[in-house]
Amino acid sequence: MRQSGTQLLGEAIQVLKDAGVDDPARDARRLFAYALGVGADRLTLCLPEPVTEEAQAKFAQVIERRSRREPVSHIIGRRSFFGRDFVVSRDVLDPRPETEILVEIALQRRFSRLLDLGTGSGCILISLLAEMPNARGVGSDISAAACSVAARNAELHGVQDRAEILVSDWDDKIAGKFDLIVSNPPYIALSEMSQLSPEVRDWEPYGALTDGGDGLGAYRAICEAVPPLLIPGGRLMVEVGHKQGRSVADLFRFVGFEKVSIIPDLDSRDRVVMGEMPVAVV
Repeated sequence: MRQSGTQLLGEAIQVLKDAGVDDPARDARRLFAYALGVGADRLTLCLPEPVTEEAQAKFAQVIERRSRREPVSHIIGRRSFFGRDFVVSRDVLDPRPETEILVEIALQRRFSRLLDLGTGSGCILISLLAEMPNARGVGSDISAAACSVAARNAELHGVQDRAEILVSDWDDKIAGKFDLIVSNPPYIALSEMSQLSPEVRDWEPYGALTDGGDGLGAYRAICEAVPPLLIPGGRLMVEVGHKQGRSVADLFRFVGFEKVSIIPDLDSRDRVVMGEMPVAVV
């Protein structure tokens, strides 16, 4: 029997609520719009109308997936970041609003050659290139599957001719010099993994979340790899966990970075650490 959208939506919200989903109404509405093939801004207009059996079946399927705590982004295959939609999958870390701070800070100065270490979906690399039309960039990731997603996103946003995607273990396959290097590396300590939500812990790639140790292993590797790759005055910017700013800043200083700073997010938590390569004095 064909039900109205209002009835179906109400039932779906209760299913997601019973499953422990944080915001069941929001997620049910997003998934209903996806099942109907309409924009979220048009969903309210569709709710009084009877829903086709095909759309009902699709909606029931996606609600069942969400009730198993699969992220909405994985179900619909997209995630918004810095004003653009990016293809995502289980092979990459979901782009998060907090990471947009890194992009905003990077854009405060011009750059011409960019390196994104551990590029994942490519959201940082591609957002920066899209906002800086004359720049070129390299995105590296140890995961070939992640690199495939990043390449798709580069093409989706029209920067494929300026973005090189490489399968590389940090700097292993990287050549040349850069004036900006960025990274959002795995920074969750192994001891903290059990505290993550099921959406993150059970569905996102383990290697993109944690180094399997104290959460600082990736920063040690980056600080060892980056100095030979940066021009004098070039910048290194990394996203960090909310209690890691001082430790990562100390690693920056230890390998010779100057003008090291910790940038907080909107909740005043550590979010980005930035430093510059020294400029030689003649």
